Amino acid sequence: MRWKTTRFDIALDEPRVMGIVNVTPDSFSDGGRHADATAALRHAEQLLKDGADMLDIGGESTRPGAPPLPLEDELARVLPVVREAVRWQVPVSVDTYKPEVMAAVLELGADIINDIWGLRRTSSTGGPSALEVVRHHQACGVCLMHMHRDPQTMQLAPMEGDVVPQVLLFLEQAAQALQGQGVPRNRIVLDPGIGFGKTVAQNFSLLARQDELLAAGYPLMVGWSRKSSLGAALADAEGQPAPPAARGTASVAAALLAVERGARIVRVHDVRETAEALAVWRAARVETGTPGNY
Repeated sequence: MRWKTTRFDIALDEPRVMGIVNVTPDSFSDGGRHADATAALRHAEQLLKDGADMLDIGGESTRPGAPPLPLEDELARVLPVVREAVRWQVPVSVDTYKPEVMAAVLELGADIINDIWGLRRTSSTGGPSALEVVRHHQACGVCLMHMHRDPQTMQLAPMEGDVVPQVLLFLEQAAQALQGQGVPRNRIVLDPGIGFGKTVAQNFSLLARQDELLAAGYPLMVGWSRKSSLGAALADAEGQPAPPAARGTASVAAALLAVERGARIVRVHDVRETAEALAVWRAARVETGTPGNY
């Protein structure tokens, strides 16, 4: 299985690590640490040294309750980082839902659009929609994510019932719509959207039954890194969840479980620790001859 992107044909016969580069002052996990281009690029270089196979650059926090970021501010944060990162000859993904940002980073040579809205947004300036931008730039890779409601309201009224078939149906329909616009299937990856409008139990259900999502036939990317569901699982005796900074080990465990259940890409903050865990996983597979879902 492979993921074709603007410049790279990424082999997914082994799991790949996507390193998160938040160019934001208000990210839930590392807000402010890499909020300017110089700091963000320094962090991105370190992630590559730590073992990241690709980078995911984002300029807007989409944590629960986060306010929308004006277009001009997102462009100012993201473009300088993307402009430099595309020179490094590694796959560069941009985490955005704004069509204008998508068009700008693709013009700079970005390889992947990672959209929490699944290409459902229209332009705020009267230009092409997200779907139309990607259709125009058919060479890029795309990650379509499931999100219930929007970042401002998703955890105020999360999904109800069995989320697995609901998430699967949405992702299948989004992928089919994209193919209907002429984007080849081998450019599409799906993301179940852990933490985006789901309860703790629903998030863990998506992990436990991840094989049902694989039935769609697309590569799966998952982002468990430092999510609040992990904090809930690590709650203390008084029921207080662990803060994001204390969720590193749990994040690595969740990434490893996701890979064991067939995920092809894990989107993580803790790249070195995740890469080391995957090295052990690979060694065990070689020793036992057990391929798992790969």
